[in-house]
Amino acid sequence: MAGEEVLVDVEGRTLRISNLDKVMYPATGTTKGEVLQYYARIAPTLLPHLADRAVTRIRWPHGTGGSSFFEKNAPSGTPSWVRTVSVPTTGSRGESRHGDRLVFPVVDDLATLTWLANLAALELHVHQWRVGRNGRPRNADRIVIDLDPGDPAGLHECCQVALLVRDRLAERGLEARPVTSGSKGLHLYATLPRRLPPAESTELAKQVAEELSAAHPRRVTATMTKARRGGKVFLDWSQNAGSKTTITPYSLRGRDRPYVAAPVSWDEVEAGAEDPLGLEQLRLEEVLERVEERGDLFAEPR
Repeated sequence: MAGEEVLVDVEGRTLRISNLDKVMYPATGTTKGEVLQYYARIAPTLLPHLADRAVTRIRWPHGTGGSSFFEKNAPSGTPSWVRTVSVPTTGSRGESRHGDRLVFPVVDDLATLTWLANLAALELHVHQWRVGRNGRPRNADRIVIDLDPGDPAGLHECCQVALLVRDRLAERGLEARPVTSGSKGLHLYATLPRRLPPAESTELAKQVAEELSAAHPRRVTATMTKARRGGKVFLDWSQNAGSKTTITPYSLRGRDRPYVAAPVSWDEVEAGAEDPLGLEQLRLEEVLERVEERGDLFAEPR
């Protein structure tokens, strides 16, 4: 029955799981039970990338055919064993604002991940900084550049521009790792050799975006105005701000189908740059197969 509840033991935590048969992705009939199964199977790969990062969720209580909402604060009824961190609310420039604080959950274990998935939190978004042992935000340990295509550009054009971004980052001694966004474009991450205040990491990403926009004005834009994005790839550098978040690698997306923000290889990006069909967004079953066969493509370079 769709409304039945079951008690499950997850690493010593008892969780009340409900509505396993509820369809979360109408186009494919993917159920909540299958979403929970995906997160359970991907957890060993996903959890290291969530560790010590405050998590913003997007929840679809009635599946992706219905409405959704962002949630930053831990909701009422959060189990006492869920780790939380209290983070100052910041303004657009990163300064603390009026002493307000947000209390985010941190997803360090399978039990917390399962609890969120049961709340229909399909998407998990994180900052580019971690919290320290004292629970306080640290400086950014990585940068991210979001490649967002403006129609009629698509993933093919994103792959072409991603190669340009990779080279610009390499000039700065940074090794980029590509992730298909699970939506339309690509995300490129690079670990910083030392932690930077978010204002500085944002400026670094902005410099790369503006350099490429100046060098390739017909293909690339660093301007957020949507009217100027037509046929171009927008390099969104702003997600490095201290208050901004990006979908974490291996998270599901709330699209018509269960696409995943999926790490890919540079060989795959190069194939996508050459052939419009050379790289496509990946679904959950494909990502599970890839991880089983190839391991974690988002693992830190050694």
